[in-house]
Amino acid sequence: MEARALGKRYGRKVALSDCTLSVPAGRVVGLVGPNGAGKSTLLQLACGLIGPTSGSIEVLGGRPASGPAQLAKVGFVAQDTPTYAGLSIADHLRLGARLNPGWDARLAEDRIRQLGLDPAQKAGRLSGGQRAQVALTVAVAKRPELLILDEPVAALDPLARREFLQSLMEVVAEHGTTVVLSSHLVSDLERVCDHLISLVASRVQIAGDVDDLLATHFRLTTTRRDASTLPEVMRIVQETHTERQSTFIVRSDKAVQDPSWVLEPLNLEDLVLTHMSRARAGSGHRPTREDHR
Repeated sequence: MEARALGKRYGRKVALSDCTLSVPAGRVVGLVGPNGAGKSTLLQLACGLIGPTSGSIEVLGGRPASGPAQLAKVGFVAQDTPTYAGLSIADHLRLGARLNPGWDARLAEDRIRQLGLDPAQKAGRLSGGQRAQVALTVAVAKRPELLILDEPVAALDPLARREFLQSLMEVVAEHGTTVVLSSHLVSDLERVCDHLISLVASRVQIAGDVDDLLATHFRLTTTRRDASTLPEVMRIVQETHTERQSTFIVRSDKAVQDPSWVLEPLNLEDLVLTHMSRARAGSGHRPTREDHR
């Protein structure tokens, strides 16, 4: 998926503005960001549910929802994991088969059986986690090249979230589907995603393979010092100071050690929140060396 200066407006309301990003193929991509960052709008544009006001977006080499062939390549599960309350699980599978030329009936039926769900059960009587599993089944049984999931586990309890994500990883392992998963729950993304994109106010703050991002971000604690005294290879993301101590979040591709430092790796949640808070501070934060690179 490639977006260039992508924007969406509803009258005077700006839902997405000047968004440029790239989603690599063959990855499980975590899309994170605060409320209002434009995540849902971006994913709806990628599915072709809405059209852009400005800029461009290309998905799997074509314009979203440009025709039946393009629609067949993309599976989508929205925030509320929608199902039809009056239809049974079996009805959902029959509907999926009629609407999707590449429908894999065996995959759909096997997933429902493995989940221990009764095909005759009405969707309106299912738990939130079960409805999410049915929605995921319908999305993956069309055998998409790209599966887009917009906050699919936000309303689920911890056990249902874990079961949903385990099911997702089984699908990825078996079929090699590219996945874009948006979530506020960074701990969930850390378990399943191998690539991360952080979106704040429509702009990408960090993007890259999770292993690479974690290997190049550190928390550096030392006696109080100015950021300008750190090695040039260290890019300062955030800094805090007390009377005697300085703490820096730094990004560096090269290992630099000093006996006077305590250098610790960041977990993914700390990394994301650091970049997010820095971006939201905007021009109000104190300039550091990183701002001039």
